[in-house]
Amino acid sequence: MQEHEEHPTQNAQSGSQDAQHTQQHAQDAQNAQSGSQDAQHAQPADETQPIRHEHKVLSFVRRSGRLDARLQRAWDTYADTYLLPLNAAEGSLDIRDDWRLTREWIHDTWSNAHPLVIEIGTGQGENIVAAAAQHPQTNYLALEVYDPGVAHTMLRAGKQHLNNLRIAQINAPELFAKADAATVDEVWTFFPDPWPKMKHHKRRIVQPALAEAIHRALIAGGLWRIATDIEDYALHVHEVMDGRDDFENIGEITVSLPTGHVGKGNADLALDMPHANFAESSRFEGRVLTNFEKKGLEAGRVIHDFTYRSR
Repeated sequence: MQEHEEHPTQNAQSGSQDAQHTQQHAQDAQNAQSGSQDAQHAQPADETQPIRHEHKVLSFVRRSGRLDARLQRAWDTYADTYLLPLNAAEGSLDIRDDWRLTREWIHDTWSNAHPLVIEIGTGQGENIVAAAAQHPQTNYLALEVYDPGVAHTMLRAGKQHLNNLRIAQINAPELFAKADAATVDEVWTFFPDPWPKMKHHKRRIVQPALAEAIHRALIAGGLWRIATDIEDYALHVHEVMDGRDDFENIGEITVSLPTGHVGKGNADLALDMPHANFAESSRFEGRVLTNFEKKGLEAGRVIHDFTYRSR
């Protein structure tokens, strides 16, 4: 799911790219993901039961987002091909009660048993469409909540006649909560909304509860790739993920980060905080350089890449 309204230049997801970064933040009891850092070392869930998210916290705001004529034509032309009918009701981001992410559903949807990669917050679809075009023997599922982002992704995929990509306009944590064990090969979360205010840090998409659900969905050795251009979010990812027993940080480079959190308006305080070294990854070659990432680099921000491997 990318939108930094409060980001200095632009933003990213429940997670990721340009179309979402203009959204404002607000609470919505229907559409959210859960998790708090207190649950970080919780025991793995029973693989036969859906993971329950009792405290939903919004990582995006749902806005109607009118489509211009071009995007409306794309929607009308390609929705039947790419958009999956998983929603509980029209306009809802919840998933149907009778649906689960199973190997059988994957085979029925793509007519094969190829590896499945899921991107949380695909924005306008630059990354996932490029990957689908380059790797036809891999299945790709784009999770995006905003109408313009969904339409852009369908348009990009349709122009290339891709048949290994599908889109679900649903809340990502709800999908992973209904995933069978060992059904997904990789999960991508690129440039999620940083929720820069201290009081909103709990709304960040990377949370222990989601990590638990993603771990259960991943195959043994499966990867969760994360990227952010926000230093404080990088610290947040390390705090959520590095202490877990079910994921291994396989980053090969060392990065120095402040050990305390900062919020909107006081980021400069991080310069005087104690720092510590953390393991991060080189830039993921499978991620295209989007306009959003270019703007971050031009603004002097450092891109932090993470690769966590399922144990």
